[in-house]
Amino acid sequence: MSTKNTKKIGKKRKRNEPILHDELKTSRHLFLTPTAWEVLKARALEKETSISELVEAWARNIDG
Repeated sequence: MSTKNTKKIGKKRKRNEPILHDELKTSRHLFLTPTAWEVLKARALEKETSISELVEAWARNIDG
């Protein structure tokens, strides 16, 4: 997956320092059907981002 949209211009990435959000991500596990996974992969590719960022954006805007 491309991380094109996840890079901030002018800021060098450092280990254990959040870039897009005010906190670090941690590993989580989801159980998805193969169909759901393929849909997420296709959408992430369209948006030039990662599946992780798609889920993050959805969760942060779930009530919005």
